[in-house]
Amino acid sequence: MSPSVVESAITVAVEEEEGSGAKVRTRAYEASVQFIEELTSKCDDVQTKVLAEILSQNAETEYLKRHNMSHRNINRETFKTNVPVVTYEDIKSDILRIYNGDFSPILCAPPILELMFSSGTSKGQRKLIPATDVDLQKRHRLLTAVSPFLKRCVEGEEPDKGKMLGLLLTRDETITPGGLLARTALNTIFKTPQFYNDNPYPNNTNTSPIEAIHCPDHFQSIYTQLLCGFYQCQDVTRVKVVFGSNLIWGIHFLKAHYTDLCHDISSGTLNPKITDPTLRARMVETFIQEPQPKLANFIENACVGENWEGIIQKIWPKAKYIEAIITGSMTQYIPMLNYYSGGLPLVTLNYSSTECDLGYNLNPMCDPNDITYTIMPNMAYYEFIPLTSGDDDNLGTQHQLIDMANVEVGQEYEVVVTTFSGLYRYRMGDVLSPTRFYNSTPQFKFVRRRNVVLSVDVEKTTESELHKAIETASIMLQPFGTTILDYTSNSCIETIPGHYVIYVELITKTPANALGLDENTLEECCLAMEESLGFYYRACRKARCVGPLEIRVLSNGTFEKLMDFAISNGAAFNQFKMPRCVQSASMLELLDSRVVSTHFSASMPHCRP
Repeated sequence: MSPSVVESAITVAVEEEEGSGAKVRTRAYEASVQFIEELTSKCDDVQTKVLAEILSQNAETEYLKRHNMSHRNINRETFKTNVPVVTYEDIKSDILRIYNGDFSPILCAPPILELMFSSGTSKGQRKLIPATDVDLQKRHRLLTAVSPFLKRCVEGEEPDKGKMLGLLLTRDETITPGGLLARTALNTIFKTPQFYNDNPYPNNTNTSPIEAIHCPDHFQSIYTQLLCGFYQCQDVTRVKVVFGSNLIWGIHFLKAHYTDLCHDISSGTLNPKITDPTLRARMVETFIQEPQPKLANFIENACVGENWEGIIQKIWPKAKYIEAIITGSMTQYIPMLNYYSGGLPLVTLNYSSTECDLGYNLNPMCDPNDITYTIMPNMAYYEFIPLTSGDDDNLGTQHQLIDMANVEVGQEYEVVVTTFSGLYRYRMGDVLSPTRFYNSTPQFKFVRRRNVVLSVDVEKTTESELHKAIETASIMLQPFGTTILDYTSNSCIETIPGHYVIYVELITKTPANALGLDENTLEECCLAMEESLGFYYRACRKARCVGPLEIRVLSNGTFEKLMDFAISNGAAFNQFKMPRCVQSASMLELLDSRVVSTHFSASMPHCRP
């Protein structure tokens, strides 16, 4: 049975009337298993067909013609010889033409349906990734095809018919000068009918109405989603957020507002701060009921006091697991998630990006440290740049790129994708390492984002962006005869929300003033640094998913001591480079022991595009 036939079989199975119950789910699961087995058993064959399909579909595009590709030479060898490996900056001018309304076939033949904002960085600005209807439908078909398998893995032979508590937020959308919708990939997902139907098991519905998820005001959105979750607390069998940090932020919100939420339940009213007319009308119509003082007391008793260990199980006692992305920069939140959940399993199902959906965790109930993704070879054409230690800046040459079926276990690679929506040999910036093969398809562990040094939410700050922020602060300090001698940083998640900590050692022409700068000046330095960081950092600050940036001023000689410490622990003197982000607990302890003053950004940075 071909993959397309398998996909059709699954679609029929999941869309039939629910009356067939277990039989429908069994058929969908069996078709899903067969689909995965077929794809992963013919990895290189599928990849060859995918590349041929992409090139054939887009042979008349300006981009491929620019690189001497046509219908006459559609093959893998010519493609690798003629088409260069690129970054976003290399194709930015083409994207801007589409952004401004040029709808000729520049990158791909199918019409561009929308532009999706990437959470990655491009000199501090949002990347815009083209999306076509063909691409979006392919993503949905793949999710439909593998969902029965994943559902069976996490929920057992007979999936529970309970509710899903989701703390999900949409972000700002805009219309480009050319009339295209520009939004995040998550917005695209959250605003499709398939999302709210939660296929393939419609009974596993969200506790919240779609109006709560779509509400642009984050306070009203999270407040009402929690309130709905409280009313249905005995029906919730799983908790879902996008990123692990989102749940930590939600718990912090709960700590601040549980008394107001309990008042609404005990009085049968709705907080007057819920002013969105559509959301308020839906809440009053559907959820606001007779006063329920017993339920309010139950929730308040769970929340009162300082001990919030296991708070999720206390309020939602039937919850079986938490679904969230906890790989990459999100691994730092695993201990806090274990604390608040009382040890519930943490499940990461998929590996997706704005550029394309890549793969799935076929063992979703595994330990968080063992998460690997099986990249589905039918979604895009994948190549891999081998990396060595400290090799993140290497652009690689074309002969260095490895096809997916030929990667080596244990080696680190940067992913390069060619997609149906017009990205060709595009460097994603994700660094992966193969751990094993599933049939003929490699399974990868996510290692890191290339060159990213700081991240506490969806934002990603590179070393170059951090250095630019330091230069901005240095300019502000010049009138005081003061400069920044050296610096390093850390993503602090001990606060909620997490925030950036910048450690600086200052020198001055007037020693008496070295550490005596006006408090307001250093606060302004914090804000200026935030203003110089990327759009997604500033958007996360506006949404209060990231806290105010902090500068910790160090006593003189600290960085010498830090170097001495590193060398005494095995670092080579002639190769030592000051780390721009410190994660070692012992190094952080040394830095914090020599802090002489701390300063925070006192204002919110502007969230301009």
